[in-house]
Amino acid sequence: MKKIYLIALIFTALNVKGQGLPGLGAGTTPNNKPILHGKNWVAITGKPLGATAGASIFQQGGNAVDAACAMIAATSTMWDVLSWGGETQALIYHPIEKKVIAINALGYAPSGATVDFYKSQGMDYPPQFGPLAATTPGTPGGIMTMLAEYGTMSLEQILKPSMELAKGYPIEAQTANAMEAQKARIKGWPYSKKIFLPHLGEEREAPSPGEIFVQEDLYQTLSKLVEAEKEALAAGKSRKEAIYAAYDRFYKGDIAKEIVRGTREQGGLFTEEDLANWTVKIEEPLHVNYKGIDVYKLQEWTQGPALLQSLNILENFDLKSMGYNSANYIHTVYQAMNLAFADRDFYYGDPAFVDSPMEGLLSKEYAKERAKLIGDVNDPTITAGDPYPFQGETNPYLDILNKNKASIAALDPSQFNSTLDEQFIADFQSGTTSVETADAEGWVVSVTPSGGWVPAVVAGNTGVGLSQRMQSFVLDENLNPYNLPEPGKRPRVTLTPSLAMKDGKPMLAFAVQGGDSQDQNLLQLFLNIVEFDMDVQEATEAANFNSYQMQSSFGDHEVRPGAMVLRKDTPDWINKELSRKGYKLELWNKTSGPLNAIWFDWKHGSFWGGSSDYGDDYGIAW
Repeated sequence: MKKIYLIALIFTALNVKGQGLPGLGAGTTPNNKPILHGKNWVAITGKPLGATAGASIFQQGGNAVDAACAMIAATSTMWDVLSWGGETQALIYHPIEKKVIAINALGYAPSGATVDFYKSQGMDYPPQFGPLAATTPGTPGGIMTMLAEYGTMSLEQILKPSMELAKGYPIEAQTANAMEAQKARIKGWPYSKKIFLPHLGEEREAPSPGEIFVQEDLYQTLSKLVEAEKEALAAGKSRKEAIYAAYDRFYKGDIAKEIVRGTREQGGLFTEEDLANWTVKIEEPLHVNYKGIDVYKLQEWTQGPALLQSLNILENFDLKSMGYNSANYIHTVYQAMNLAFADRDFYYGDPAFVDSPMEGLLSKEYAKERAKLIGDVNDPTITAGDPYPFQGETNPYLDILNKNKASIAALDPSQFNSTLDEQFIADFQSGTTSVETADAEGWVVSVTPSGGWVPAVVAGNTGVGLSQRMQSFVLDENLNPYNLPEPGKRPRVTLTPSLAMKDGKPMLAFAVQGGDSQDQNLLQLFLNIVEFDMDVQEATEAANFNSYQMQSSFGDHEVRPGAMVLRKDTPDWINKELSRKGYKLELWNKTSGPLNAIWFDWKHGSFWGGSSDYGDDYGIAW
């Protein structure tokens, strides 16, 4: 018995995968869930029924884009922390063109949504909930654009699973209990109340777990989309044209009219022109190279570039020699994230409206300068840097930047709030879901659809729950002069799918839910694989740490300098060393949202799927 205990101690100290102990990975116990091995395809998402929808599309001969569209539709129907009125953003690897494509299907601010309007309502930030929190619906357009441009199947085929779910499915405890917990707010919105609270007047007014949950209005809306597609096909239109006919019915036809009517009835700002003028954008993603690996993220209307900035900063350190989740490693990565997120908080915004300094922010030279700021202890006064000189320009907001630095520097350290109260955590880690698919033809899709989570305002008799993404804007230019609301502008969001390429081939597709913690968790998953040789399932289950030293993108956009969450099994000596470095620690059983990833085994021509043991996320491979 003593020998076994000694071996365990030696393994813990080594923190390196292998070392003659098969089946164990760096810093982890044996996996709680198996690796998903597939030769033909793999589908991973936030709910088992959502993964089953993707599997059914693959079994019918669809590609990874077809399957991803069906999975987004299914999870939206299941209110898996999103709804049909939310937003969809994706990275797609196109195997024929051999390039990564970015999909921007984030809704924008409606007419009248300005800084002055929200301030006139007595608000410091746009609200978290209700009709004034809603951007225009993006997910329907995202699904239909992805399907039309890169899929192979009809809209009817990929909507079939979600239409069956809308007719009635056994609801999960997570969603049903969220409806019950939020029923006081839900009762303020008549169309939401009709759907979410089928047992009004009873002790439990929401559905019970396992109860068949029916959404007749949503079924009728989806049926109208299929009807529009069929009519276009009957008129001789192509598959692609027919899908876009359904798109037009949603954004310009009778569905749009009812969305606008129902939203305005409840106090929202939508106009028919807002929906008609909104379009999905097919964009070039941003990327950096980390030790020979090209990592791709969406543009600065998301927080994704913060992961790229973190990698650039961390290239200046020998992470592997520090050891997985050693005190020095955790401190270094935490500080790199703080530096990158400070830039996110000040500079990121919708590139259609503002010119964020992305060339400078993603330059290796700027990263080297930022890396020099990492000392031996936590710095709670870190603020945004000045990347403009690194792209040969002068910072137009240097006065605001310097004022912010002076204000923070003048604070007494005792004034920093590092307490992680329940509401702050709920806001900071506000959920979404993720969808990861890949097929033998080479198509790869990584998506983090979101918005319209419970409690959502439902837009009239459409069954479409509206996004709450307006809350990610700020109303004070001192916080971020690039992210102030105006009609037609997209807020800077947390949603952040990821793709990594090596030697011109897909290496890793990965995403996670969890608000502002997403790119923190994804950065660590990537480093787990690249620096510490974990397999994809080990990497999804491995212990994460989380920083809260950045503005929350939700609620009151608060900051908690020095606050850190570690997993409960972190050794005491590491906790003590981190405390010495100035961190205020909290220990949790699980320290990330549900991480989902696909690793590509080019040696054997197969897929390895990983889905963490947090929550209901699930995958199927074949």
